[in-house]
Amino acid sequence: MENYTQIVTRSTWAAALFLALPGLATPAQQPAQRPPQQQTPQPTVVEVEPPEEDEASKPKDYAFNPLQAEKELRIGNFYWKKKSYRAAALRYEEATKWNPGYAEAWLKLGEAHEKLKQSAEARTAYEQFLTLADDDKRAPDVKKRVTKLPAPKKES
Repeated sequence: MENYTQIVTRSTWAAALFLALPGLATPAQQPAQRPPQQQTPQPTVVEVEPPEEDEASKPKDYAFNPLQAEKELRIGNFYWKKKSYRAAALRYEEATKWNPGYAEAWLKLGEAHEKLKQSAEARTAYEQFLTLADDDKRAPDVKKRVTKLPAPKKES
């Protein structure tokens, strides 16, 4: 019985202490207090003029940058493995713009256009590859591919 009395007495004391400390009691147990009135400063409105031209629509200035070309080629290879040939072709094309003498990018661009059934673009890319790397070990295979592609349409 003594243990029971001690437990009840201690728990009653703990509850009283809990209720006496501000912020620990539940809102129903605390007397209603109003928060102090604070004046919030009004936000200042700054008008910004829209840009004359969207940054994304501006044409890029391509300067010779072989590191950027290599990066674009690697990203294109990533898309190629995912069988996203259109995205790969766009990256390979970017690589050729950053480094027009990058034969590997021209070869990959031709392969991507061939997968997309764009024979004229594939032929152009393959011919550029052959111009840059005629002595490459893949050149004979590329020459065969070019001959198998439909001839470009001649306009009358």
